[in-house]
Amino acid sequence: MQFELKFTHIFNTFYVRLASGLEITTTGPSSIEKASGQSVKLECQFTLASEDTGPLDIEWSLMASDNQQEDKVVILYSGDRAYEDYYEPMRGRVHFNSADPKNGDASINLTGLKSSDSGTYQCKVKKAPGIRSRKMLLIVMVKPSKPRCHADGPTEEGKDVVLKCMSSDGTQPLKYTWEKTSDNKLLPASAVMDPVSGTINVKNASASASGTYVCTATNRVGSDQCILHLKVTPPPNNGGVIAAAVISVLLILIIIAVILFCCYRSRNRKKYEKEICNEIREDVPPPKSRVSTAHSFTMGSQRSSLGSMSPSNLHEYALKPQYNKIPSSEEYEKPPSHVPLPPPNSTKMAGPNLSRMGAVPVMIPAQNRDGSIV
Repeated sequence: MQFELKFTHIFNTFYVRLASGLEITTTGPSSIEKASGQSVKLECQFTLASEDTGPLDIEWSLMASDNQQEDKVVILYSGDRAYEDYYEPMRGRVHFNSADPKNGDASINLTGLKSSDSGTYQCKVKKAPGIRSRKMLLIVMVKPSKPRCHADGPTEEGKDVVLKCMSSDGTQPLKYTWEKTSDNKLLPASAVMDPVSGTINVKNASASASGTYVCTATNRVGSDQCILHLKVTPPPNNGGVIAAAVISVLLILIIIAVILFCCYRSRNRKKYEKEICNEIREDVPPPKSRVSTAHSFTMGSQRSSLGSMSPSNLHEYALKPQYNKIPSSEEYEKPPSHVPLPPPNSTKMAGPNLSRMGAVPVMIPAQNRDGSIV
């Protein structure tokens, strides 16, 4: 019993010394909301006592959201030296607020905030035998991006016109509001607005709904807006559209019919010309051939030379080669030196005998061995 009482007295004395020694005096909010890109100061003021004689250590860490992960040290002060580039993702963006934290200011400044900087931060000050810490929650919010405004569907009189507004980025919850900035600056009486989805439905729209509309997207850290110019048009003339369509179809059919008719006429004309070319006219004599021309020339030559023939030289004529025979193509192509001569022992016929047989005397020119006329 005496041992337990003595141990309790020693523990209470040590606890009183700790309580009366190092203290964190900051009493600011434990939760801070900032927009991305801004800067924030995380407060951590402290006081020391004469009993705190050990070296001063200050440590800022980002608490892990999962208990299985370790806390990440962001910035450190130890041995009279600050280590500000301790955490790579925040390199160059985190600094101590005081040039000498030993004076009782362990606050830090964090610049260029990002959404990934959100989390619970802990300030721990140690100076043996005293140890104190403070936690605060930092929420980095993204302000709404510039929304996109457009009309969904037709914008005709008598129909429901739907206007939409949407931001692609921004921390939820986002709120959308619509207002008209032209004419009387009042929304149409039939307009129904949804601040969550960012739509406005103008039922049974009329020409008075035309004008300039502004949509504003807002969250807790900022806002942005877009402008839409709406023009409600009269409904189209359906009768005119139908008439134009019918006329177009008729014109196309007429063009096709004309093309087919022209093709048919051209085909019949070619067929008729082909049949005319193939017909043989009976009253037109056939063209003279080369053979008949040569034969007529030979016969003419023979008849022209009858006057110079006499019974006395008829015997010599019989011995001469005959020229009244039309040479064949093969004989015609042979050179003159190869023209065959009549056989030496051919039968000789007398002139009177030839006359009785009805032969006609023909004058034949002389010819030497190479075939030339003498």
